[in-house]
Amino acid sequence: MKNFIAYSLQRLGVDHIDIYRPARLDPAVPIEDTIVAIADMIKAGYVRHIGLSEVGSDTIRRAHAVHPIADLQIEYSLISRGIEADILPTCRELGIGITAYGVLSRGLISGHWSKDKSGAQDFRQMTPRFQGANLDANLALVEPLRAVAAELGVSVAQVAISWVAAQGNDIVPLVGARRRDRLTEALGALDVRLSAAHLDKLAKAFPPDAAAGTRYAAEQMAHLDSEKKRA
Repeated sequence: MKNFIAYSLQRLGVDHIDIYRPARLDPAVPIEDTIVAIADMIKAGYVRHIGLSEVGSDTIRRAHAVHPIADLQIEYSLISRGIEADILPTCRELGIGITAYGVLSRGLISGHWSKDKSGAQDFRQMTPRFQGANLDANLALVEPLRAVAAELGVSVAQVAISWVAAQGNDIVPLVGARRRDRLTEALGALDVRLSAAHLDKLAKAFPPDAAAGTRYAAEQMAHLDSEKKRA
């Protein structure tokens, strides 16, 4: 861990990292050992805060008991609401923020996606939500978003991003864009205000199990601590 941090500092050309998150939980290493190693780098001045990524409540609690955890990076969107049952309440109990990635579900609920978009080299072709009947079902879910967007005079993507932001001040939607116009669109979500009626309509249209297919392929899902069912 300390070596990876040193490499990151060198690649970024900085003298410290504001927040350092292991990208996934290493099943061979107790989370407590990982947190101790990063905490040592905080003491040395190379790291400011510790974050986690795609881990479940048990791991969050064990890590936080060793050193305060600043945030959890995890997928959260209208069609990926799995964190609401347990992970989000745990983070709120412990004062841990959420950095929400995948707020547009890799473009699936952006309003720009269609069945003919995916090219042969597009990684999304390997994702269950973008395959066959799953894709048809998930694209149909965009229609309630489109209706709300039309009412507000904004884009579908802006409504989807705004919904995530509206779930709490402790949640920060993480957006990415390869084109300048898409970046402008995403930033425009800051000005979108969803009414209680709009939020209620979207919550009903997108229950936690609304999406068809899993977020990742089965072999990748097996490595996500956040997706493990607890006894």
